[in-house]
Amino acid sequence: MSLPSWTDGPTKSAIVDFVGRTVDHIPPEERVAVFDNDGTLWCEKPAYIQLDFLVRWMAAQVAADPALAQRQPYTAAAAGDLAWFGDAVTKHYNGDDSDLKVLAVGILSANTALTTEEHAARVSAFFAEASHPTLGRPYTSCGYQPMVELLRYLEDNGFTCYIVSGGGRDFMRPITEAMYGIPPERVVGSSVGLEFRDGNLVTTAQPEFLNDGPVKPARIWGRVGRRPIFAAGNSNGDIEMLQYTNGFRLLVAHDDADREFHYTAGAEKALGLAAADGWTVASIKHDWTHVFP
Repeated sequence: MSLPSWTDGPTKSAIVDFVGRTVDHIPPEERVAVFDNDGTLWCEKPAYIQLDFLVRWMAAQVAADPALAQRQPYTAAAAGDLAWFGDAVTKHYNGDDSDLKVLAVGILSANTALTTEEHAARVSAFFAEASHPTLGRPYTSCGYQPMVELLRYLEDNGFTCYIVSGGGRDFMRPITEAMYGIPPERVVGSSVGLEFRDGNLVTTAQPEFLNDGPVKPARIWGRVGRRPIFAAGNSNGDIEMLQYTNGFRLLVAHDDADREFHYTAGAEKALGLAAADGWTVASIKHDWTHVFP
């Protein structure tokens, strides 16, 4: 059965109808679908999963050098204050980058001079043991089952699916194939500069891309070379990606406090545009029979 964790109703019917029309009229090479990750494919509250990873690493650095705790984001990391990190990103989506700039400096300094293999091993070790702080599930079980089904459904109908996220490219790549069936070469995310040293690629303290907002369409074109005909997101940072899409635009609405979380912060503008421009909104509460696997 197609999309078994989706409730029979207008949202599921809209997806199925679009895919049916696509198969009849659009060649497979043009069937490109792009998906945001945080809040679209996996849980992003009470803080982004990548922020938990970074907080743990920064806290370890503070333990080795207590003087770091005198400045943010190390102050918050040492205190385990995930709210500070989450608020920094929410403020960014509302146009205030003051804390995000502080966070970016901390992230860059915390992850400098690692080979890509060392970073991947650190990420894999994190996912092997870390669990969601309130849901009590391993992070590897915090992907949304209906969205994984949607990825498979699109692929079964000749689509090529990409992840296009504001999250770190090299944080997502070690886990996306196991969780979503999306290989690393189809993961587009934020990144830092890399240098080739002694046969390895090594991270630098220089940012390369913050893959968010209007940067997403530019990165899609640079990496894929085609406009997508299907896009899924959940926040204001996905607006331009959805607007760039020639076809189906899906916005995930977090409105289920019992099974996941209920919030609109950082998505207010996207929800308004969805209503005004006729995007399809997937209500977690009403459109998904199950949230997690």
